[in-house]
Amino acid sequence: MTKKKSLKSALHEVEGIQQPATTNDSSIKKVKLERRKQPSEKEFVKKIIEGDISYLSRAITLIESTNPNHQKKANTILEQCLPFANKSIRIGITGVPGVGKSTFIEAFGKYFTNKGQKVAVLAIDPSSSINKGSILGDKTRMEELVKDQNAYIRPSPSGSSLGGVAQKTRETIILCEAAGFNVIFIETVGVGQSEIAVHSMVDFFLLLKLAGAGDELQGIKRGIIEMADAIVINKADNDNVKRAELAKNEFTRALHLYPPKDSNWQPQVTTCSAFYNKGIDTVYKIINTYFSLTKSNGYFEKQRNNQNNYWFLETINYQLITNFYNKKEVKESLKKYKEDIKNLKTTPFKAAQEILKLSKK
Repeated sequence: MTKKKSLKSALHEVEGIQQPATTNDSSIKKVKLERRKQPSEKEFVKKIIEGDISYLSRAITLIESTNPNHQKKANTILEQCLPFANKSIRIGITGVPGVGKSTFIEAFGKYFTNKGQKVAVLAIDPSSSINKGSILGDKTRMEELVKDQNAYIRPSPSGSSLGGVAQKTRETIILCEAAGFNVIFIETVGVGQSEIAVHSMVDFFLLLKLAGAGDELQGIKRGIIEMADAIVINKADNDNVKRAELAKNEFTRALHLYPPKDSNWQPQVTTCSAFYNKGIDTVYKIINTYFSLTKSNGYFEKQRNNQNNYWFLETINYQLITNFYNKKEVKESLKKYKEDIKNLKTTPFKAAQEILKLSKK
């Protein structure tokens, strides 16, 4: 019997692809080293102030990192960028999923950039409660704005942060302002009436609604609606125009039932079609009127100061919690008490009291 000749697959035919003779090994090593090399804080700040988008993005990544070394460097960069910040208007934009936030922000952002403004969009993507991942797909939705040289879009995952914003959104605003962006949009995840944290970091709070999403009674419910400085009924086009006008009238009546705002501003309601770029100019005029009023009566500055105090205390709370859970004895005790709770040896409340005693040590 003749022995069969073993056949080699295509994978075995060629051992590997040789590097072309023109490739310079030393150049490759140099490029790799440059990529691994972290710029100094001074270089980061210099490049950010010059408007270098690459360095801005890298600095935001440092801020979002949980690595203690990264945090130390990020804090230094923030402190040195602070004198160049606070020269923008900050606009929070929220609404339920499907209301057309990305389409509206693209149309609205283009309206600003066409007037010579520099726009930064901080788009917060909801993180999965199962695998903690986020799609971060807002750039693909804003095809025109992403190509605009006067616009910058930064998607960030919401993570475990409540209130519709990412944990480090506040710090990201400072870096974007230092980079020369004078209009900051914060697009929130759109989770409903619990989405309130964004209100504590913006100057103007805009709520997008859809026609037919609720009657006047829905409009007077406490929560996110009473915080809105303007309500915009989106998708007011084609056969939806009449329904949008009806919704506008209902929300206008509802808003008049609220007590006056500290800013002396009466929230406005309007309609628009972001898809067809209609009504965007009206929204722009409303926002300009708001800023003219609040800057003249002192509310704008007062609100910024209140927000700084709020985030000062919030940062302390966040750091206290982080430091507590990072304690070695707390980590060890958590494992023990979780097992005790599982085996019904103690209650969650008793275990919590015991764990909290460790904070006094």
